[in-house]
Amino acid sequence: MQITKAEVTPVELKLRRPVRMAGLPLIKQITAIFIRIETRQGQSAWGCTVANPDLTGEKPEDVIGDCRECALLAPDLHPTNIEYSLNELASKIKASPSAMCAFDLAFHDLLGQAAGMPLYRILGGYRKRIQTSITIPISPSDESVELARQRASQGFRILKIKGGLDPAEDVRRVQAIHSLLPNHILRLDADGCYTVQQAVDVARALKNMLEMLEQPTPANDLAGLRQVKELSPVPILADQSVRDTATALELAANRMVNGLSIKLVTCGGLRYGRQIDAIARAAKMATMVSCFIEPALLISAGLCLALSSPNVRYGDLDGYLDLLDDPSQPGFTLEDGWLETSDVVGLGYTVAL
Repeated sequence: MQITKAEVTPVELKLRRPVRMAGLPLIKQITAIFIRIETRQGQSAWGCTVANPDLTGEKPEDVIGDCRECALLAPDLHPTNIEYSLNELASKIKASPSAMCAFDLAFHDLLGQAAGMPLYRILGGYRKRIQTSITIPISPSDESVELARQRASQGFRILKIKGGLDPAEDVRRVQAIHSLLPNHILRLDADGCYTVQQAVDVARALKNMLEMLEQPTPANDLAGLRQVKELSPVPILADQSVRDTATALELAANRMVNGLSIKLVTCGGLRYGRQIDAIARAAKMATMVSCFIEPALLISAGLCLALSSPNVRYGDLDGYLDLLDDPSQPGFTLEDGWLETSDVVGLGYTVAL
């Protein structure tokens, strides 16, 4: 198998409705960057990433430029020598995990094609499906309750409630949703916008209602995160604090949280995502595979990781549902809140570009 060319195609994707998150401007669209790799033997593989300065911390033009630089290098690399090939690319674009993610996905897809196997089986094949949460964005309490009711009627049994702007209002929103749906699993994500005291107060007020509290304090305040974990009656997961394998190791070694969230775009793809999961597993900490607002192709990759490891306890892979005109179509199915893979070779998807 020999790579002949790699193409980079940026796509602007609008959201079905604007999304409000604590500490960020209103999100109305994202930039998705698709890459397509062709081989002399006739295989074709796709990778994908997203860029939004407010969400991912990287400017679209920078990620696109890094992807194009990688595309020039790709024909000199062997697609099934993943460690060597991705190391070569990483040495050229050290500052862009987003660009690395796109090529990581494409090389893993080619590996699956070369083996004639679905990628989740190559990575471990622990299970074929996982339950995902669905996000309830920041909104007034009555709107949050109505959206929760709609999502429940669609079959979702895990609701991730976005918060962080007003701790007291977050408590009221969670309580109102719990009152309506007492048997649903509820998660609260503060996106790093609480103080330590606010986080502890919220956790104590909701101790019998929340499965977890995600990233309660700022990403760089690891001491504060550990303090919340020590005082909270609710499990604490790190999200934005998990930037790479080094930060994952620091969080795990110092027992700062109860679990780690993995976003493939943030860490640089499946190779690094698996390393973070291994760190969490060694520390006897739970892993959640999560996502940004992102195309189905990226969700397919996250699903492969989530299905490959018994340490992945939580799925948060709903980021494709509110995108308009996503050119990628998943091979997996979503039914009653469960994502189930097919046995399509490689990542499992189709792309119309």
